Amino acid sequence: MANNVLLNNVSHQDLKVLARFGAEFGDNVGSVLAFPTEFVELQKEYPILFKLNKKTEKYQSIALLGLNQGENLFLDSGSESGWAANYIPAAVAKGPFLIGIQSQSSGESNEAMIHIDLDHAKVGHQDGHALFLEHGGNSPYLEHVANLLKVIHQGVASQDLMFRIFLEMDLIEPVNIEFDLHSGEKYQLSGHYTINEEKLAQLEGEKLEKLSKLGFLPLAYAVTASMTNIRKLIDIKNRQLS
Repeated sequence: MANNVLLNNVSHQDLKVLARFGAEFGDNVGSVLAFPTEFVELQKEYPILFKLNKKTEKYQSIALLGLNQGENLFLDSGSESGWAANYIPAAVAKGPFLIGIQSQSSGESNEAMIHIDLDHAKVGHQDGHALFLEHGGNSPYLEHVANLLKVIHQGVASQDLMFRIFLEMDLIEPVNIEFDLHSGEKYQLSGHYTINEEKLAQLEGEKLEKLSKLGFLPLAYAVTASMTNIRKLIDIKNRQLS
């Protein structure tokens, strides 16, 4: 169970956090949540797909990391970071940190604050990156984490509107992904959705202008472009099996 507490430079002055990735840290997962604020970076490395939550009837975005549950094809124990890609999804890269909403007794708007899971496997006092500078202030690592949490926080705030506009313009369609590995093993990835590239290309006039003004046009194209990364996953899997 997580032990999430508000991060502060008094109680946590000596804490250090590992910025390395590996199965031992729970990073061996087949997909992670993805956020609109990182689509442009994600599409360079991973397939971006949509999932429909049948309970809430809302869509959410994921970055596909593997072809099976519990399989992250980007983990690389031989690299310094443990991750073989130039961009790491924010949901993973943030490590043991999360945004918590702090109530304001003054009646002002609630404030988003950085929290940390003290029981996370990457948290300790010996190895890793310091969170605070010796004479006060945030360390460069903690500033990096704060930027990642901002990506997530702003992405969560914009994703409902993004999906509403995509649906309004009839751009979302189901996609079934079928392929064979060199070993002869057959795969079928179902239950996902993507952007209909043909309908996106046919948008014009007010619809195209609206999508562009809201900033969702490059995101839609990032999703369609990301689908070529499925071949990358297949190639990595084939190399691992050879």
